[in-house]
Amino acid sequence: MFAIKRALKLNNREATVMAKHAGFRRVVFNFGLSLRTQMYSEGKFTDSKVIGEVKKVLTNYVKKKPEFAWMNQLSSRVYQNALIDLKDAFNRYRSGKAGHPRFASRRDSQSFTVDSSNGKVLLVAGSTIKIPTLGSFRLFEPLECGFISQTFTVSKEGSRWFVSFCVDAERLPVQQSESSVGIDVGINSFATLSNQQVFDAPKPLRASAKTKLAKLQRKASKPVRGSQNQRKTYDKIRRLHARLANIRLDFLHKLTTPTVKTFKLIKIENLNVQGMMANHKERWSNI
Repeated sequence: MFAIKRALKLNNREATVMAKHAGFRRVVFNFGLSLRTQMYSEGKFTDSKVIGEVKKVLTNYVKKKPEFAWMNQLSSRVYQNALIDLKDAFNRYRSGKAGHPRFASRRDSQSFTVDSSNGKVLLVAGSTIKIPTLGSFRLFEPLECGFISQTFTVSKEGSRWFVSFCVDAERLPVQQSESSVGIDVGINSFATLSNQQVFDAPKPLRASAKTKLAKLQRKASKPVRGSQNQRKTYDKIRRLHARLANIRLDFLHKLTTPTVKTFKLIKIENLNVQGMMANHKERWSNI
């Protein structure tokens, strides 16, 4: 099983619809979390029992109130999956794998999940994708072949929306031409291969992180909390973080993809690079 992720090419109306569904997911998640925490004193109720009752309240009472009529205009699969996420969050908390679930905020990454209640659906190859209960949308990068999946997660990174889904299949193995290679992670350069190939870290990271990001973070601390100006600044910070993440990801792909496709065995030196940089009494050099 592997996941596929594609950037959506949305117009303003479609982007607004995605933002509304992300807000829908946030409201439902926080609503369920609030009720669950209020009932901690009632020890006889399990997480599954409470979340099941929350689902009934949302369906039979909340969605029928005039002030929540907007929920009926959005996909019901969003709040179904939001409660599933809440249940999974409590399961991870009870098992010690994560902390207590926290209330979702507008500052957090926007995302939501929908699925097909009729089972798996076929995604046709091409530059459009049909997402269950949402409709068809254009893609920046087309699907190279047909896929079968059931659950789709839509998320926002910076100013762009993405869709991801899992495929129950295995990728074809790659035939490597070379036997082995060693990788030395250094200080002056990001990595050096035993065949003398050197990979330097992307320079835009250093300039952007030290100037633009620091300036925006200082600016965000000055406006009134929750004001329109502060929200605009946080949007700029999110876009910059997304850009920096894309630069890192692009660099890592350009390093790792040709390497794993060429060499059958990869050996990486296990060194404490941060400790090497902090120790001013020693000299270190890349191999």
